[in-house]
Amino acid sequence: MRYFLAIIGGGPAGYTAAELASKAGKDVILFEQTALGGTCLNVGCIPTKSLLYGAKQYYNAMHAQKYGVTASSVTFDFAAMQKRKTIVVRKLVAGIRQRLNNEHCTIVNGSAAVSSRTDAQVTISCNSETYEAENLMICTGSTNFVPPIPGIQDNPAIWDSTDALAAAELPASIIIVGGGVIGMEFATLYHELGIPVTVIEAMPTILPNLDQEVVQILLDKYRKSGINILTSTKVESIDGNKVTAGGETYEADKILVSVGRRANLKGLEALKDIELNRGAIVVDDFMKTNLPNVFACGDVTGKVMLAHVASRQAEVAVGRMLKQIPLQRIAYNAIPSVVYTNPEIASVGLTEQQVHDFYTEMEGAAGIAKAGGIEAFYEVKKLPMTFSGRFMAENDGETGLCKLLVDKRNHTVLGAHLIGNPSSEFIAAASFAVRMGYTVAEMQQVIFPHPTVSEILHESLYS
Repeated sequence: MRYFLAIIGGGPAGYTAAELASKAGKDVILFEQTALGGTCLNVGCIPTKSLLYGAKQYYNAMHAQKYGVTASSVTFDFAAMQKRKTIVVRKLVAGIRQRLNNEHCTIVNGSAAVSSRTDAQVTISCNSETYEAENLMICTGSTNFVPPIPGIQDNPAIWDSTDALAAAELPASIIIVGGGVIGMEFATLYHELGIPVTVIEAMPTILPNLDQEVVQILLDKYRKSGINILTSTKVESIDGNKVTAGGETYEADKILVSVGRRANLKGLEALKDIELNRGAIVVDDFMKTNLPNVFACGDVTGKVMLAHVASRQAEVAVGRMLKQIPLQRIAYNAIPSVVYTNPEIASVGLTEQQVHDFYTEMEGAAGIAKAGGIEAFYEVKKLPMTFSGRFMAENDGETGLCKLLVDKRNHTVLGAHLIGNPSSEFIAAASFAVRMGYTVAEMQQVIFPHPTVSEILHESLYS
C-alpha cells in the first residue's frame, strides 16, 4: 500500500498531523519507536507536572496554617506519586491512540528510518518491512544534550531528566546543572519535597530567555527559601558525585544535568541533501524543508521546543499538504510559555530586553537620541499580583507581578510577563492580544470575570 503521508515520530506534532490528515480521508502511516505522545507525554511535560502537583499538595499542607488550617503528621509517599504519574500517562497515551483509531490511519511501533527518497516517493524501513508514501513528515523530536564536561560519561551519579522521572526513590540531595526551564522545575519538585538542592548555571541568571524583572522575583524567593542557586558559574569537572564549578567543589547524592536539548536526526541519514542549521532541520513558513515532499515539525526544527508549538506546526503543515485555503502561518511572536515553578511564570511576546533591542536596531542611536530616549518608543505597564482580590485570597504572603509592554506609537501589546499562581491558566488571554495586535483601548473593553486572578491583565492596562 502506498500512503499519502508517512510520519516518523508520534509526539504532539506527529499524532496531531496523523489525526488531521487521516480524518481528511488521506491514508497515513505513523511510526513511533516507544509510546505515542513522545517526550512530552511520556518523559517530559505530563509526568513532570504530575509529580510537581503531588509535591505542591505536600508543600501546601505543610504551610496550611496561614490559611487557618492545621495539618499534623503530614507525610508523602513518593512511590505513590510515581504510580499516579504512570497511570496519568497511560490514560493519556490510550486517549491519543483512540483519536487515531480510524480506517485511514496505520500505527507502526518500531524504529523507522528513511531508505530512499525521490520527489515522487519516500521509502521507509521499520521492523524489517518497507513502506512507501508520497510525503514524509519528520517529527523525531529532540534528545537531552550531554555537555563535554570531564567525568560526566558513564557516571552512575549522573541523571538526565528521563532518569530523574523514572527514579524509584528520591535522592538524599541533588545538584542541578542548568538553570533553564527543566532545571528550575526539578529544583521546585525536590525542594518542595524537602531535598537539599543546588542549581549551577553558567549564565548570569537563571531562565535567561525570560523577562528578567519577573525572573528576579523567583530567584529572590528561591534563594530565601533555601535553594542554593549559583549563577555565572561554569562546571569544570565532575568526579563521581562531586562537582567542581567556579573553583569550588560541591557534593550531592545525584547530579541532574539539564542544559538543553538537541534535534534528533536518527534514521534520517539517507536524506543527505536536507538543509540543516546548527543541527536542526530548516523549514519554511509552512514547515516544508528544501526537499519538495518532506516536511518537519516540532523540536527537530529547532525553532521553539514546546509541545503546543509542535502541534500548531503540524496543523500548518497538513493544511499546506491538503492545499487548504487560506494557507496559514505560525505567529511565532505570540507563543505563550510557562515555567511550572512555584510561583508559576507565564509569558508571551517580547521581553523588555527584546523590545529595547528591537527599537535600538530599528531606530539607531541617532533616532533614539532625537526622540529623547528609548522610552519614547515603548512603555511598561505593571502591577503587583496583590491588586487581584482572588490572588490575595489564595496566595498569602506572595506578591507576584503582571508586566505588559506596549508600543507607544500604535498602542499595541508587544509582550506580557507574569509571575504568580495560576498565571499559566490565563496567559492565553494575553496571547490573543499579542497575536491579534490588540490596542490597549481594545483590551480595556474586554470584561474579565470577578474575582479572578486574570483580572490583573485588565487592571495593569490602567497602571
